[in-house]
Amino acid sequence: MEAAPAPTGHNSGDGDTPKPHYHGHRGRVRERVLKSGTEPLADYELLELMLFYSIERIDTKPLAKRLLERFGTLGDVFAAEPEQLREFEIDQRTLIHFKAMREVGRRLAERKVKDMPVLTNWQQLIDYCHAALAHEKTEQFRILFLDSKNVLIADEVQQRGTIDHAPVYPREVVKRALALNAAALILVHNHPSGDPKPSRDDIEMTREIKAAAGALGISIHDHLVIGRKGHASFRSLGLLT
Repeated sequence: MEAAPAPTGHNSGDGDTPKPHYHGHRGRVRERVLKSGTEPLADYELLELMLFYSIERIDTKPLAKRLLERFGTLGDVFAAEPEQLREFEIDQRTLIHFKAMREVGRRLAERKVKDMPVLTNWQQLIDYCHAALAHEKTEQFRILFLDSKNVLIADEVQQRGTIDHAPVYPREVVKRALALNAAALILVHNHPSGDPKPSRDDIEMTREIKAAAGALGISIHDHLVIGRKGHASFRSLGLLT
């Protein structure tokens, strides 16, 4: 009795099964990165590459483009709320990946200002503040404590608040500065609205902290307000006089 012929078509094992249009794409992207590095990659390509390692067996390019179209920047994608990302069927694995990438960026920026005189590394300080605060969804008030040589001793979150307010108490600021033996402070907070223009409350609060700190010989070098696309400096605006 003759053997039945082998099945043909899509179920055959002869290699005739049509492959998806993105077959081999991941390998080509990796080869491109190994050859030319990541700098030439567009934002969507960089995001697509990162998604390779948390999402398997699908074309991640359309997802990367949709995420950037929805949120705007890589930083905004990584800082998006879990509920927002679930609209794109982002699973827990990818969510954790995004959180880790955001923290990596913050720590790399922090390393450039840590243990260095911050007044002579001002742009690096601005970059660090943006990495730490620009994409926060609620207002956060941080203090950079400096020693007598303006080297960063500590960066601490003093208060967390709502979308437009974080209560700050000058007495607590000065108390912590004394505990750390700080000679100077740089105040930093974010505006989740994106507009870094100081509010009237920001200006009044800064004056109160400056007066309380000045009475104990502690200088206020600046108060930075961080927005998504820029920052405001109280010193540059003449608001620390």
